[in-house]
Amino acid sequence: MSATHHLNRTNHDGGIVEVSLNRAPVNALSPEFLFDFKDLMDGLAAETEVRAIVLTSPFKVFSAGLDLKEAQEFDLGQQNAIVEGLNVGFLSLFANPKPVVCSVDGAAIAGGLFFVLGSDIRVASPRAKLGLAEVRVGADFPVGPLEIARATLTPDALRRLMLTGQPLDAGEAHRYGILDAVTEGSSRDRAMIEAQALAQLPPNTYASIKQQIRCGVIRIIEQAMRDGANRSETGWFSDETKPAMQRMIG
Repeated sequence: MSATHHLNRTNHDGGIVEVSLNRAPVNALSPEFLFDFKDLMDGLAAETEVRAIVLTSPFKVFSAGLDLKEAQEFDLGQQNAIVEGLNVGFLSLFANPKPVVCSVDGAAIAGGLFFVLGSDIRVASPRAKLGLAEVRVGADFPVGPLEIARATLTPDALRRLMLTGQPLDAGEAHRYGILDAVTEGSSRDRAMIEAQALAQLPPNTYASIKQQIRCGVIRIIEQAMRDGANRSETGWFSDETKPAMQRMIG
């Protein structure tokens, strides 16, 4: 096992690597966490012996997105840093040439949902709840998460999640096609089985087909970042954001 401050890597037989999101207690997103995640995913992409990746979390909440108590005090630099982290972190997942399976045993909310949406196969326990709460906290979507959501959600799921801000339970998420399976047993065990099957596929062909499917979205995100999407003179938040975050916190 190897680790960063926020992530644990475990190598399993057959070239399967488990990446455990490990920023206690709820895997709240920060620039450091997201840049660490990017670096790890980019490193795994370059390792020829890696045949599949499984994302897991040991916590009851898979990822709660931003820490709203912390985020409401972000200055301009911190707002730009988290936007860049969201863009590059989730692009590194979405564009990764390896098969990626996500095991969700808890809530994946707002930015935390993009660990799920950026993965190739998504399995969950009945405890899972999936949502995009940005509209409720007064923040729109950075280009990376926005384009990944457009590419991976059906129009009805996109409308339901993004315009209400309310989460779906595991069964609803499965019916919308967001989850591939909901298992009464261990979602991690099911994810490992899915990864073992994907690891048997020809790796170069898998990477090529995944690139064919996703290259248009990847180009949009990369071009937007070159055009300045990671930095704004006014920041990410509006005058509605802090009051909305305070209402969410209660």
